[in-house]
Amino acid sequence: MHTLNRRLRTIVCVLALLVSSSFSQNQASGSSSDWKAIVQNRLPLYGHRNWIVVADSAFPVYATPGIETIVVKEDLPSVLRYVASSISSSRHVRATVFLDKELQFIDEHDYPGVSELRRQIMAAFAKDQVSSIPHTEVMTKIDEAGKTFRILFIKTTAAIPYTSVYMRLDCGYMSDEVERKIRTAMAAASNRQPN
Repeated sequence: MHTLNRRLRTIVCVLALLVSSSFSQNQASGSSSDWKAIVQNRLPLYGHRNWIVVADSAFPVYATPGIETIVVKEDLPSVLRYVASSISSSRHVRATVFLDKELQFIDEHDYPGVSELRRQIMAAFAKDQVSSIPHTEVMTKIDEAGKTFRILFIKTTAAIPYTSVYMRLDCGYMSDEVERKIRTAMAAASNRQPN
């Protein structure tokens, strides 16, 4: 009986650790003092189909395992510059960037500073890296990716809606053009083979 109680206590402790570990990954896991270290730690692990999102302050925390949220007490442009620079310095990944299409229609009179914020967001990337799509579409992409791949959300102090920047990581050492050439060659080879 004593051995059974000890085993049950061990099992309960292990389960408690697993649950708390899973819960903490979905909660704010970093403070403003260590967010850069978190980015530097995650980036080598991340690859094709992982995401990093630099978000405004109202962005929600997800309950999905594998989606990590950290809160930083810094403005969106400075956090974005750091993250974009870290990604572009990485040999193994590159960013395909999505912005909420709604951001283009936010009026300066309603949100003073939005024009400058838009300019700073665009300055962090090459024009061909960025696509603007409706917010619901980008959220669908995030929701789907979060079922299988890890995502890092970095919440900033930004208080203008639709200013979050969604970076889907792609293979850094292969361009979309090379990928298309490979797919075309595979299709041509398949068509030449007798059934």
